[in-house]
Amino acid sequence: MLSDAGYADPAINYYLEKKYMGHIENADQVSENVGSCGDTMKIYLQIDNRKVIKDARYEITGCAGAISAAMAAVDLVKGKTLDDALKINDGDVFKVLENIPEKKHHCIQLAVKTMHKGILDYKEKLSM
Repeated sequence: MLSDAGYADPAINYYLEKKYMGHIENADQVSENVGSCGDTMKIYLQIDNRKVIKDARYEITGCAGAISAAMAAVDLVKGKTLDDALKINDGDVFKVLENIPEKKHHCIQLAVKTMHKGILDYKEKLSM
C-alpha cells in the first residue's frame, strides 16, 4: 500500500520499524515543533560530555512520511557532534529514504527542523 503511494522500500522500513519512537528518560534536551500540516514532533536528545549525540527519540503525531523522515534523521545524527548534526539537511534525509511522495516532502523538512531545534535549544541552554 505504501509502495503504491510512492514510498521507497527504505522509507517503508523506517515507518514499519519505528526504532526511534518514544522518549528518553532524563533526556538532556526535549524540544517540540509543529508542522504546517499539523503534524507534531517532539524530540528527545541524549548528549555526552563531548557534545556528541548518543541517542535521539521522537514522539510523533503524524503520517507515515513524518515517521519515516524522523527515523532516518536519527540514523544520520547518532554519533555526530552537535555542530556536525546541524549540517544534516532535507536532501540528506531524502537520500536515505530514497523516495516518498512529493506531497510528503514537508515531512522531511519538519523532521530536520525539529532535530535542529532540539540541538539549538540545547546549545542555548548551555550558554546561559
